[in-house]
Amino acid sequence: MSVSACCLKCFEWEGTPSGRTAKLAKNDIYIVGDNPDVAIIIIHDLLGWNFPNVRLLADHYAREANATVYIPDFFGGEVLPFEPILKGEWEKLDVPGFLGRNSREIREPEIFDCARALREKYKKVGVAGFCYGGWAAFRLGAKEHQPPLVDCITVGHPSLLTKKDVDEIAVPVQILAPEHDPVYTAELKRYTFDTVSGLGVPLDYQHYPGAEHGCLTRGDSNKAGEREAMARGKNAAVSWFTQWLHQS
Repeated sequence: MSVSACCLKCFEWEGTPSGRTAKLAKNDIYIVGDNPDVAIIIIHDLLGWNFPNVRLLADHYAREANATVYIPDFFGGEVLPFEPILKGEWEKLDVPGFLGRNSREIREPEIFDCARALREKYKKVGVAGFCYGGWAAFRLGAKEHQPPLVDCITVGHPSLLTKKDVDEIAVPVQILAPEHDPVYTAELKRYTFDTVSGLGVPLDYQHYPGAEHGCLTRGDSNKAGEREAMARGKNAAVSWFTQWLHQS
């Protein structure tokens, strides 16, 4: 069996998301799974909370990491069209305006509120942040939260991430890093690895050769190796969550 065929079998590419929509701390959410003790919050990229592949990813996490998985809408109901993002046609979008309406300062309080709501309900809470969600995952795992808001984070091709975010992480960190990423630069990758390695928290750094920014939620069948990268990223995150959310 080829690697591609194997990867295609381990992800429901053309499946229909099996969860439901509800509310969490005033935010619309997609929710799947029924574990009463373990929760995972996915913080989406610019494709938003209703992009089919990110919801299918949540379904996989729920089944394979035995968790209740939440994807809140952190863009206030605004949805960017999928096609220009998937094609990289950024000139067709007002990205600066969109990010201004959904800046770190605007969205961080509600991201914290959602995590607090889950922390009150569940014994263990993990977070997965992709692109836009990357900075937010680090902020949820920051040392300022006592007791911690989350028990571990996994981050794929983060954007808007600062060195200060990295400096302040205080929970186990998994990094899923595509080789080609103009946002999560080689310099910032090195800084993340060197800094977190010295903080006394567990670090799992995974390199995705040939893959590019956005691959771990996009899973574009027209880009060579991208679906394999997304499937590998899913498997890595499931293993990470299983390790840190199901310990006694």
